Amino acid sequence: HSNNPKEEEIILVYYDQRKVMLSHLHPPLDTATSADHEADDASKLSAIFDTVAKSKILFMTDRYDDGPIKLTHWQSDGVEASIIVELMKQASVPACMLLTFLLSLISGICRSRVLKFWPLSFLWSKLSTCEQLGHRLQHLQVISSNKKAQTQTQLMRKANIFVSLLIDVALGILLMSWLYRKNRIGHLADTLIPVADHVAEELQDLLQWLMGAPAGLKMNRALDQVLGRFFLYHIHLWISYIHLMSPFIEMILWYVGLSACLGLTVALCILSDIIALLTFHIYCFYVYGARLYCLKIYGLSSLWRLFRGKKWNVLRQRVDSCSYDLDQLFIGTLLFTILLFLLPTTALYYLVFTLLRLLVVIVQGLIHLLVDLIDSLPLYSIILRLCRSYRLAAGVKFRVLEQQDGKPLRLLMQINPLSYGSVVQTYRLPTYSCYPKDSWTSLCKKLFLGELIYPWKHKGEKQD
Repeated sequence: HSNNPKEEEIILVYYDQRKVMLSHLHPPLDTATSADHEADDASKLSAIFDTVAKSKILFMTDRYDDGPIKLTHWQSDGVEASIIVELMKQASVPACMLLTFLLSLISGICRSRVLKFWPLSFLWSKLSTCEQLGHRLQHLQVISSNKKAQTQTQLMRKANIFVSLLIDVALGILLMSWLYRKNRIGHLADTLIPVADHVAEELQDLLQWLMGAPAGLKMNRALDQVLGRFFLYHIHLWISYIHLMSPFIEMILWYVGLSACLGLTVALCILSDIIALLTFHIYCFYVYGARLYCLKIYGLSSLWRLFRGKKWNVLRQRVDSCSYDLDQLFIGTLLFTILLFLLPTTALYYLVFTLLRLLVVIVQGLIHLLVDLIDSLPLYSIILRLCRSYRLAAGVKFRVLEQQDGKPLRLLMQINPLSYGSVVQTYRLPTYSCYPKDSWTSLCKKLFLGELIYPWKHKGEKQD
């Protein structure tokens, strides 16, 4: 208002109607810290956007001009472009129907009772490749669904899934074309067997070192020899298995390379499963050492309670007082002494094989992080933010065009685009975690008590 309360000042706001109609206003993500007046402002802006968007029919004219009106015309790319888009829409209907039928058939096979029998159900739940295929199958069902998206979020989710699948398959085809050039599959197969033999030889040398006096430590010789020979026998079996499979390695890799056409993520999951299979002996060593160490830790803790006149009440899940006779205390003392003196030998084997297992887990974890990044990254939204930033609006800003006495105030309304971090946070696709997310405290506790960490692949819960 002006100085005279009866005289109102006229404010003219200029804005690009097409951009406002195409944009979608996003409310603040941090609703807890936003004030009430900010929410009212957001609702007012949303009302302005909706009001302009409802006037879409005013801009749906067939006129096409190369002049300045093209900048604000609803069909800025011309009538020819809109006709091509409509033809593509009509041609995509039978393709989507065929794809929906095939996906429903595949889903029916996956839900059949055949996959619930023990060998197939075990492989489906343990292999990350099967989990990724099921995840991508759900994505294809979402894309090929004939149900129209009701909200902007559902529409963006479909577009993000489609672009993610497209880029994933394109990267997989590039990887496949690289693998089949210059006989790289044969070179990889020829390299795989020597690498496996080298790893087995290093493990044998490590066990020979542990069976002696590692780092000058005096171990229990009898137990040390038993554990060393037990693990050496497993390595011998593993080397025999690898050499038995060596004539078929190239053929297996040749067929595995074809799976890259399903996407780069599927190829990475297959790589993770191959690493798990090639290091299965390390996993077995870790399980043997962890179980033996865990047994001794829990045995020592139980016998320590016996010395204090305590016992663990299984029914009430607590430690209660208990009176023991002389024979029980004598036997408990003998067992405690034996377990205590055998613990350093067991702990050393457990420590070595746990470090090897953690090394394998870190490599697999990096692979699965890359797979989750490709699966969850909203590529379409990021590309839209880069090329058409006004489509993802976080608000508006005003710039003064003209401000003179006696004349209306002229403002230019411009759209504030959503930040890239907010785009990723808003439109990030849900993924499936491959391993349980333990805290560092829980992880250290499991390592100290000898509990198994990061077991073989199992079906994780959906993570938003």
